[in-house]
Amino acid sequence: MNRETFLAALRAALAGLPQDDIEERLAFYGEMIDDRMEEGLSQEEAVAEMGPVEDIAAQTLEEIPLAKLVRETITPRRGLRGWEIVLLVLGFPVWFPLLLAAAAVVLALYAVIWILVASLWTVDALLGFNGLGCIATGVASITRGDVLPGIALMGAGLVCAGLAIFLVFGCQAASKGAVRLGRAVARGIKKLFVRKESVK
Repeated sequence: MNRETFLAALRAALAGLPQDDIEERLAFYGEMIDDRMEEGLSQEEAVAEMGPVEDIAAQTLEEIPLAKLVRETITPRRGLRGWEIVLLVLGFPVWFPLLLAAAAVVLALYAVIWILVASLWTVDALLGFNGLGCIATGVASITRGDVLPGIALMGAGLVCAGLAIFLVFGCQAASKGAVRLGRAVARGIKKLFVRKESVK
């Protein structure tokens, strides 16, 4: 793929985003390709180093603030007609609560996911503290002469400590999954505000 084809494909993938962001991204990648070519790469090699157009478009969407996308989408390209204003005002008691309810549901689901992750970390910490407490109590029991209960407590403490160590990996995976899910939801919400338009 040559430079012009790559930039045309990138423009098509970025269609619907704010125009200044599209132009900025096209200029940035055009300069990067030119720099790579000055370093001795062929045009095709320089373009290949840029990566897939879809990845660049997804990264660009992720970097644009949601407020900017909403402002670009909601701001009409022409003035509102009288009947459109009347419909917006009369429909406000219907569409505004629905919008608030949808936002509340998304936030509640996101909060529930993070509460579950926090609960996993709490269980892990309690297992660890319980394990240490059992081991300490077992050692104290053995020094007092209660050998069998002390060994049993130390065994239970080692089991709890082992489970705590094992659960750390699950907690880390759950935390990373929650972060990935949050990013995916944010990308999905941003895509709702990308204007569908033809490439110029």
